Amino acid sequence: MFLDKSQFDLNAPAEPERPEQTGVKRFLEIIQVEFLNLIKLNLLFLLCCLPVVALPPALFATHCLVRRMVLGKPSSCWRDYWGAFRSGWKRAYGAFCLTALPMGLAGYGASFYLRNTQRSLLLILPFAFCSMVFLIAALSSPYLYGLLADGRPLKEAVRPALVLGVARPLRGALGALSWYGLTVLGILAFPFSGAYLALIGFTFPFLLSSFYVRTVLRQFFGE
Repeated sequence: MFLDKSQFDLNAPAEPERPEQTGVKRFLEIIQVEFLNLIKLNLLFLLCCLPVVALPPALFATHCLVRRMVLGKPSSCWRDYWGAFRSGWKRAYGAFCLTALPMGLAGYGASFYLRNTQRSLLLILPFAFCSMVFLIAALSSPYLYGLLADGRPLKEAVRPALVLGVARPLRGALGALSWYGLTVLGILAFPFSGAYLALIGFTFPFLLSSFYVRTVLRQFFGE
């Protein structure tokens, strides 16, 4: 009367597994579980960026922990962050140069040629080239950091990141807009956004960017 026989019946049908949450529900679930870790991670990132030369490894380490949050893997904010910071600094500087430099130079070139197209219509060609380089670098960067966070060497991550940036541009665009767009908006809104930037102003855009590209990386590379 007090016991359910099915609890002891080995032949009883197993309870169906609950399907994994996806979309907005899954993202809100991650926020709920990892909110305090996002704040800690954001503070660590800001402290490590005080010497500007440490920006690339700080960025890489932050992406590594954010990637673990998206995949639902346990992590220690302090130990795993410094582990990724120390062990991945070479890949971090390489990834930073392969994303920031092309985007910066191509963005400047595109704006320069666009301003001078009235002098010569032929300048539309270098403008189009610079715009294409900027877009490919921007669309590929969320994939690149996702692959690096999974432990892939830089040489093995660059080519598939470029391919995915071109072949799966929608997710790459959402990831890039989340990463760069929200970060820039937060900085431009300073000092009104001071509390937001100090608490989750960097880790939240990184988390959203990693969340957008997770399904593409899972489809082609698994977990």
